[in-house]
Amino acid sequence: MVIEIKEYNSTDEISNTLDKEIAYTKSALGGYLRRLDEIRSLAEKAKRIREIVMKLAGKKYEKENLGEISMGNINIVLDANPLDELVVIESVVRSQQERLLTLQKAREGLKPFEQFSETDGLKLQVIQNNGIPERVLVRIC
Repeated sequence: MVIEIKEYNSTDEISNTLDKEIAYTKSALGGYLRRLDEIRSLAEKAKRIREIVMKLAGKKYEKENLGEISMGNINIVLDANPLDELVVIESVVRSQQERLLTLQKAREGLKPFEQFSETDGLKLQVIQNNGIPERVLVRIC
């Protein structure tokens, strides 16, 4: 979580910044969704192959975490397969979807505030959490 303060000269600047963030997030989400479709297909094939091989070998299919190790706060997956990648991409897609919804709600919430756009002598300090406005401080200059 990164919290920062950004200063703007108008509400239009804030709106434009949010519009750019929304567009960027939509684009990134679209790329991840395409990648998710590709990986999901590979993961399903890999899962079926494993199940067939395990059935032929007379063993029960269990998801193994033998190739995953932790180093500090980071998990490292050795010899990652499509199932491992699917889990990661699904997590990223959920995160991007949540970010997009939060950005859109923030943009919608700032609409009434846009009436200040033509007011001179305002400085706006926006407290942002991961690029998402949480609080706006209005200073009269």
